[in-house]
Amino acid sequence: MWIIAGYVTVDEGKRDAFVEAHRDLITRARQAPGCLDVAITADPVDPRRIYNYERWDSWEAIEAWRARANAPDTGTTMHDVEVTAFEVAGSRPPF
Repeated sequence: MWIIAGYVTVDEGKRDAFVEAHRDLITRARQAPGCLDVAITADPVDPRRIYNYERWDSWEAIEAWRARANAPDTGTTMHDVEVTAFEVAGSRPPF
């Protein structure tokens, strides 16, 4: 399993439009083979921060999705791109 997680920042006032522009991409990604979850969400405190979270069953599924994702061109400059891919060795309930 792979998790891609982190955040980007955009200019203040552009965050919500950026998130909304990805609605279709999120809907399609969640239906893609191997996708376990995807979210692109606005930070409730920082008006510039956007979180990215993806969980996939394999790297091959990620690559297949990326080849056909057709991400929207929002024209928005992303700053502070802090997104990392993590290969998961195991998992368990946190509580």
